[in-house]
Amino acid sequence: MNTIDETQSRRWRLVLGAAAEDVLGGLGSAEDAAMDRALSALYNTADDQSPGKRTGGLQGSAPRVARWLGDIRGYFPGTVVEVMQRDAIQRLNLNQLLLEPELLDAVEPDVHLVGTLLSLNRVMPETTKATARVVVAKVVREIEQRIANQTVAAVSGALNRAARVDRPRPRDIDWDRTIRKNLATYLPEHRTVVPERLIGYGRRAQAVQHDVVLAIDQSGSMATSVVYAAVFGAVLAAVRSLRTSLVVFDTEIVDLTDKLDDPVEVLFGTQLGGGTDINRALAYCRSLVTRPANTLFVLISDLYEGGIRDDMLRRVTAMKESGVQIVVLLALSDDGAPSFDHENAAALAALGIPAFACTPDKFPALLAVALDRGDIRAWADADAARR
Repeated sequence: MNTIDETQSRRWRLVLGAAAEDVLGGLGSAEDAAMDRALSALYNTADDQSPGKRTGGLQGSAPRVARWLGDIRGYFPGTVVEVMQRDAIQRLNLNQLLLEPELLDAVEPDVHLVGTLLSLNRVMPETTKATARVVVAKVVREIEQRIANQTVAAVSGALNRAARVDRPRPRDIDWDRTIRKNLATYLPEHRTVVPERLIGYGRRAQAVQHDVVLAIDQSGSMATSVVYAAVFGAVLAAVRSLRTSLVVFDTEIVDLTDKLDDPVEVLFGTQLGGGTDINRALAYCRSLVTRPANTLFVLISDLYEGGIRDDMLRRVTAMKESGVQIVVLLALSDDGAPSFDHENAAALAALGIPAFACTPDKFPALLAVALDRGDIRAWADADAARR
C-alpha cells in the first residue's frame, strides 16, 4: 500500500470507527488512538453496543467534557473543533454543562456557541455569567474586526453620495465626478475640461442624514442572526450621520438602543427562545419612524408569525407606502439556506418587499444599496447569480 493509500485508509478508519478495522486495518500511533477515542466519545451512541462498534460518551461530567474539549483542540484544526463542539451540544445535550465556568474556559468560542450561551442566559448563575461574558466578548471582537471597516466605508459612501450638491463651495468640490460629468467640454488645444456643472459634497455630513431601525426576531432559530445583527447595530450606531435603533422581539418587545455602545450588553439583553409576534414588533418600530423618506427599516426574521398575519401585512404595507425603505432578511449568518415561512415571504414579495438571506460579509453592500434607495430586489438577484 503506498503512502497516499495509507493516509486515506487512516482517515477513513477514523471516520468509520473500529467497525471498519478488519478492512482498513488498525491505527498505527498513540495519537491516532487518542483521536479515535475523542471521536468515539461524541459520535457513538450509548445504545450502539454491537461487537466491533465504538462505545463512548461524554456522560454528565463537566470535568470530563472540559478535558475532551481540550483534547480535540490539540488534535483537530479550529474549524473542525467548532463543528465538533456544536455537534456535542446538540447530540449529547450539554447545555446544562455549559453553565460550568470550567467548561467555558475550555471551549473554542464561535458565533454558534454564543447563541447557545444566550439561550441559557435566564438560567445562568452569576458565577458563570462572568466567564460567559469573556467568551461572548471575544467572539464580538472578532466579528467587529471582520466587518467594521467594510461597513463604515460602505455606509459613508452611500451617505456622501446622498449629500452631493450641484453648487458646492470650492473646497467641497468632488473633482473626480466633476471631471467625468464634463468630459464633453474637453478642450484639446488647452488640454483641459471647462466644467459646466460642479459636483460636490454638501454640508449635511455632520448632521443625522438617515435613520436605521433594526428589528431582530429573537426566537431560538435566529440565534446567529441575533449575534451578527447586534454587532452591526453597534457599528452603525458609531456612524454620526446615522440614527440607529435596535429592537429585539419574540412575543414581547425590548428596545436595546441605549446599549448599542456595547454589543456584549446588547446580546445579554436578549432572551433567545419563545414565540414570535412580528405584527406587534412592527407596530412598535413604526412608532420610531419620524421621517419615513429618510428611514431604513431592516427586519431580520424567519417570518414564522405567531401574531395576526393580516395585520402584519397591513402594517408593513403602510410603512412602505409612507416612504420607508424596507429590507427583510430571513437570516443574517453564514449558516447556509435558512428555514422560513415561504407563504409570508411570497406575500412580502408581492408587496414589492423581497425577503432573502444575507451573509455578514454581504450586509455592508446591502446597506449601501438601501441607503441609496436602490433596487434591493435587483441587488439580491445579482448577488445570488454571482454565487
